[in-house]
Amino acid sequence: MKLKILLLVALAGSINLLSAQLHEEIVVDENFSPKVNKSEVQWKKELSSSQYRVLRQAGTEYAFTSELLDNKEEGTYHCVACEAPLFESEYKYDSGSGWPSFDRPIKGAIAYDVDYNIGVQRIEEKCANCGSHLGHVFNDGPIRTTGKRHCINGVALKFIPNGK
Repeated sequence: MKLKILLLVALAGSINLLSAQLHEEIVVDENFSPKVNKSEVQWKKELSSSQYRVLRQAGTEYAFTSELLDNKEEGTYHCVACEAPLFESEYKYDSGSGWPSFDRPIKGAIAYDVDYNIGVQRIEEKCANCGSHLGHVFNDGPIRTTGKRHCINGVALKFIPNGK
C-alpha cells in the first residue's frame, strides 16, 4: 500500500513538472534588439506590399486567406523576411481562427512585445532574428499540450518541407 502511495505521489509530481514545462510563461523582453538591421527602404525592396504591411507595419492579413492555413506537409515554417526557422509542422493545428496556428515555436525563435493596437493588451510575436511582426500569442490553445495559440499571419511565413 505504501508503495502505491509513493508511486502516485511521484507520478503526480512528474505530471506537475511536465505541465509547468509545457505551460511556460511568455516573457516580454523590453530590451529586445533584432540581429538583422535593415532600413525601411531595404525592407520595401525585398518584401511584397502585403508582406511589408504585415511584417514591418504590424498589419494583419484577412482570415482564411493564407495558402499555409491548411498545409499538412511535414517541415519547418521560416520567417519570410530573413528565413530564420520559427515553427515546426508537428506543432501546427487547426484553431479555427483563420490563421496558421501553432502550440509552440522553435526555442529562441520568437521575441515577445506588448501591443495595444486594437485597444486591448495582446502579446505580439516578432521574429527574434529580424524583428518582423508575425502575429500574436493567446492562452486559448490546446490544453493537452502548451495551452498557447501562436496565431501567425501566413504572409509572414515561408514553408520548407522536410528534405529540402
